[in-house]
Amino acid sequence: MSGTYDDSLGLEVSSDSFWEVGNYKRTVKRIEDGHRLCNDLMNCIHERARIEKVYAQQLTEWAKRWKQLVEKGPQYGTVEKSWHAFMLEAEKVSELHLDIKGALMNEDFEKIKNWQKEAFHKQMIGGFKETKEAEDGFRKAQKPWAKKLKEVEASKKAYHAACKEEKLAVSREANSKADPTLNPEQLKKLQDKVDRSKQDVLKTKEKYERSLKELDNATPQYMENMEQVFENCQQFEDKRLRFFREVLLEVQEHLDLSTTGSYKNIYRELEQNIKGADAVEDLRWFRANHGPGMSMNWPQFEEWSADLNRTLSRREKKKAADGVTLTGINQMGYQQNKNSVSSSERNQSYPTEWSDEETNNPFSSSDVQEETNPFEEEEASPTAMEVRVRALYDYEGQEHDELSFKTGEELTKIEDEDEQGWCKGRLDSGQVGLYPANYVEPIQ
Repeated sequence: MSGTYDDSLGLEVSSDSFWEVGNYKRTVKRIEDGHRLCNDLMNCIHERARIEKVYAQQLTEWAKRWKQLVEKGPQYGTVEKSWHAFMLEAEKVSELHLDIKGALMNEDFEKIKNWQKEAFHKQMIGGFKETKEAEDGFRKAQKPWAKKLKEVEASKKAYHAACKEEKLAVSREANSKADPTLNPEQLKKLQDKVDRSKQDVLKTKEKYERSLKELDNATPQYMENMEQVFENCQQFEDKRLRFFREVLLEVQEHLDLSTTGSYKNIYRELEQNIKGADAVEDLRWFRANHGPGMSMNWPQFEEWSADLNRTLSRREKKKAADGVTLTGINQMGYQQNKNSVSSSERNQSYPTEWSDEETNNPFSSSDVQEETNPFEEEEASPTAMEVRVRALYDYEGQEHDELSFKTGEELTKIEDEDEQGWCKGRLDSGQVGLYPANYVEPIQ
């Protein structure tokens, strides 16, 4: 089986076994990968926090828009009144999702960031202290055994070469006996060559067996030393795995609103509001206030009177000046808004089917005055000096305001790290945007 070559020890790695020279590097790489996994988990939580914030914004905007539209629409009783409960539900749920966003960034994100900083210590020459310690430990444990292995490989090569040479010498001697042109002196030289090659085979074989025995004797100590270094790496990885499990459980707890008492109360109140609507009472109210149940001053015969004529004239003039106004307070406590009804409002039609397309939605956001989002965080305006930095890892921007760069690429930091671990920078191309602070290092 063909193998890989370890330049540091001058030996060929012939198998995938941990015990082969140089194969410990996979264990060392796992330590370095642990640091990168911390970055990935932080980016994952940061993206989820953004989603929670955007969802909270959308709920708030939806509640505002529809609250205005419902208030402007016809009001006929308790069923329409219960519609407002949905807007109240959206506002309360929006607050809960903003709380989730805050918990993800202020607790979970920061916890990972601080653990990563305590667990991994960067070196001036690059890499991490923990990685170098593991690398040095494995090299020290493997070096004596690898040296003996190299001797075994060399003696094995010499032995096989001697065997090959002996076979060649024997073959030449056998052929010379059938060659009448060779004199006795030449035949003696060939015989001496066979004898020397046989002696070389014995010597190289003895050396090969001796070096192999020495290697076998050194193997138990080699295995013990390698095992000890490996267990140290296992303990470090065990801490990371347990920490990740702990953090993920906390993230799950923050995301799970089903265990939040206030969340359950929101929908309990919503259900009570909807069930509290009484269609029969609404119909009775409308009949009494806008239907046949209303009182009527039926026309009766009246004698002509000068005073009566003046009273009617004033009443008709007042009616013409005031316009049509809908008012009414009944015995159930319902009150209509004293709004003058315009022709456009009277002819307003409400669709029976919902459509996500803005062109088909009669209640698009353009019908309601736009307001700034109360949940939008104000960005700080730091006045840090510009600093040249170099990318430690590849980063692909997830949002339109984020930068993308490759490992080793240089850029300029123009604002210091914020509380969420992001910096503002400028690429050499001139593009300005955000990037994770722990993905770069200052250029010395």
